[in-house]
Amino acid sequence: MLFEAPTKCIYMELNLTRPIIFFDLETTGINIAKDRVVEISILKIYPNGNKESKTWLVNPEMEIPAESTAVHGITNEKVVTEPTFKELAPQINAMILDSDLAGFNSNRFDIPLLAEELLRADIDFSMEGRKAIDVQVIFHKKEQRTLSAGYKFYCGKDLTDAHSAEADTIATYEILKAQLDAYDDLENSVDKLSEFSAHTLRADFAGFILFDDNGKEIFSFGKYKGRLVEEVLKENPGYNSWMQNADFPLYTKKVLREIKARMTKPTKVMSDSEKLQALQDKFNTK
Repeated sequence: MLFEAPTKCIYMELNLTRPIIFFDLETTGINIAKDRVVEISILKIYPNGNKESKTWLVNPEMEIPAESTAVHGITNEKVVTEPTFKELAPQINAMILDSDLAGFNSNRFDIPLLAEELLRADIDFSMEGRKAIDVQVIFHKKEQRTLSAGYKFYCGKDLTDAHSAEADTIATYEILKAQLDAYDDLENSVDKLSEFSAHTLRADFAGFILFDDNGKEIFSFGKYKGRLVEEVLKENPGYNSWMQNADFPLYTKKVLREIKARMTKPTKVMSDSEKLQALQDKFNTK
């Protein structure tokens, strides 16, 4: 059924059991492993409807390419005196620590790049216990559009400040609420929205390590594509070292280290009394 955008946006409120963070990044480029944040905007929504927002310009400690500046308007001169991401990381982490995450194309870009920046700042970011809602995926599954078109389509508004992190963040939040109004089959639940907006289940953000139908990690690339990670690491222990030293995202390397550590948990050492008991049991069964 074709959804007709409202002339005035009066949205369904999100059904939350914990806070959710809507956020948007403006960056030096689109390489998750190498590029850096130049602006981050966060909108935190609490279950009681309260909101908290912060926007920071960030010194990326590298040159911002002209083609990136042409997109978001942020120049090297504009951020040269701003704090670095590492300096901001404790504040950002404190704001998002207890929250699920949401954004526009966030599963493929914003969350992976945010994870890289936090790990680079020595903050052990993890998605364990969190849900992620990608509003773009919901949009594309339902309508096939871009953020600006989606804002116009669902909310009847023009996104006049597109590629400003703050404007994009607020628009994404409003679109999700309008999507809940638009589609009766879209359940107002973070779990269900996260499930609906998910791509193939990934163990890492970049999609180098996926989950198979049994919930086991498998490689999605190269000569071991489709093979169980644990199986490959047993067969070729050097593969982990190669990936740790190659140009893979930090979060992918973190996931691989966790799998490796899980495989190499030390076996329990028997105490002298346990050894004696085992020896007695052995003779008693003869």
